[in-house]
Amino acid sequence: MSTRDLVLAALFAAIIVALGLVPPIMLGFIPVPITAQSLGVMLAGVILGAKRGGLAVLLVLVLVAIGLPVLSGGRGGLATFFLPTAGYLVGWFFAAVVTGYCSEHFVDRSQNGIVQIAGFFLAALLGGVVVDHLMGIAYLAFGTGTGLATAFLGDLAFVPGDVLKAMIAALAGRAVMVGYPLLPQRA
Repeated sequence: MSTRDLVLAALFAAIIVALGLVPPIMLGFIPVPITAQSLGVMLAGVILGAKRGGLAVLLVLVLVAIGLPVLSGGRGGLATFFLPTAGYLVGWFFAAVVTGYCSEHFVDRSQNGIVQIAGFFLAALLGGVVVDHLMGIAYLAFGTGTGLATAFLGDLAFVPGDVLKAMIAALAGRAVMVGYPLLPQRA
């Protein structure tokens, strides 16, 4: 891994942390808040690809584990990995990797803009929404004893916002592809 890869991963880790400054929105019927940080995870995957996007999220998770308050609402520490939100949090890594992998395979520079946006959107949906939500639901249902039906129904409240975040990530991915052609391939 080159120095450039490490710098890009650190930059996107900083973006994810900065999105944590947006206050979380608690829904009341599920112990998981709505945060802007999942947008950063999708952006890391779409723009950096699987390897560097996964590294960016892994860096954020390490910062959380050592106790820095980098999550939305100023949360951090090892205990965070045992809260009801832990499945979503750990799912960020897999979401970034899947989003990056899909964007690497769905999008290339030879496609027109609409096809690129659609590819990035599909990649962000598969990784940032499907993968992350499946891991979050699984932990919420089985790790906390909430039950699968209750966890799934509670999770549905996050889907519209995360679909919007996937569209924002797709548009940003297209903009970076056009505006910053010197960025090495996402692979």
